Amino acid sequence: MKKVMLKTSLGIAVALASSQLLAAGFALNEQSISGMGTGFAGRSSSAEDASIVFGNPAGMSRLKREQVTVGGAAVIAKSDISGPGSNFGGETDGDMVPVVGVPMGYYVKPIDDHWSVGFGVYVPFGLVTDYGDGDAARYWGKKSHVEVITFQPTVSYAFNDKVSIGFGPTFNRIKGELGSNLPTPAFLGGQDGEVKIKGDDTAVGYNIGILVQATDRTRLGLTYHSMVDYKLEGKTRVSTPLIGPFNGDKFDATLKIKTPESVDFSVTHELDDQWTLYAGSTWTRWSRLKDITVQNDVPAQLVGSPFETIKEDQNWHDTWAHAIGASYKINKEWVLRTGFTVDQSPTNNHDRSPRIPTGDRKVFSLGAGWSPNDDMTIDVAYSYLWEEDVKVNQVSPTKGSYQAKYENSAHGIGASLTYRF
Repeated sequence: MKKVMLKTSLGIAVALASSQLLAAGFALNEQSISGMGTGFAGRSSSAEDASIVFGNPAGMSRLKREQVTVGGAAVIAKSDISGPGSNFGGETDGDMVPVVGVPMGYYVKPIDDHWSVGFGVYVPFGLVTDYGDGDAARYWGKKSHVEVITFQPTVSYAFNDKVSIGFGPTFNRIKGELGSNLPTPAFLGGQDGEVKIKGDDTAVGYNIGILVQATDRTRLGLTYHSMVDYKLEGKTRVSTPLIGPFNGDKFDATLKIKTPESVDFSVTHELDDQWTLYAGSTWTRWSRLKDITVQNDVPAQLVGSPFETIKEDQNWHDTWAHAIGASYKINKEWVLRTGFTVDQSPTNNHDRSPRIPTGDRKVFSLGAGWSPNDDMTIDVAYSYLWEEDVKVNQVSPTKGSYQAKYENSAHGIGASLTYRF
């Protein structure tokens, strides 16, 4: 009985730990509200405000005044779930994603005609799902709450009016709380147990970029966001209605994660004094993720057993995101924006989990900027996201089966304030 209980708990602990990485793969785009209005087309070439610290550190050279940009976005997601669900029963409730807030803040200060410095705080990755006690997916991912917060000091150097470069180390803090139910046989009471895992780590990466003023009206931007190497350390807690040595015990767990590097290239072209066009593509190297390995600090009698180190295949693939956008300057005070984005998912049909049941997506965006004076700009944006229908098909000897089709969509709204000194 001890080995059965331990195998069940560790198997679910692997699923929980792996969703830390799935959450990192579920990248957030909301690091700039002015960029959100154009669907993030021109992310590395636009340099509209201090949020360029994230988009392209080299773009700070285009900001001629000291300034602060602060803001936030809210993501309101919806899932329609259909299908047989779990052979253990339970409802298929699509209301498993609460409203999520994404804050951001940036500061840029020009030093002279060549040097600028800046600082950014933003959330590049995040995931929140909560299926509830009675949901059919409760054994595969009852609750997931994972976020990464990044702090980025940055410096840029302009060689001349045409070419500038920028660099910023990133200090990244990841933390997560994840949980799943444990099925218990009817002859042992039938009441679900529960597994919870918490973990965190801090790791260092970097962003580097180049900005080129190719013509009087055309800018090219290229940004590289580095891989970040995490080693999450935490506890796995097992609670069951059974009386035994593993009821309520905590096990030390370690999971090494490398979030992948990405490259963003974009173009900003000013057609005239009113119209500006944007285009961009982002490549992310998710093919790094072939599998995950969790190291567990198991009891002495199980050292060297298959329970000490557990491996789970993921087989993610590289992704591309492409975006086009435009802005129209009505007058000195008002500018209107719009954009359209297509974004691939790194998951595949065989390994997709109910923790992150996403597919390829399309996003339509609208935005506006209001500058009542030369010192202040208020930006607002709205995005509508819809995904292709995807299927989750998971089978386990301990958790049974889970089959469902997901139809996902989301609304995003954001606002930011830029003040120039």
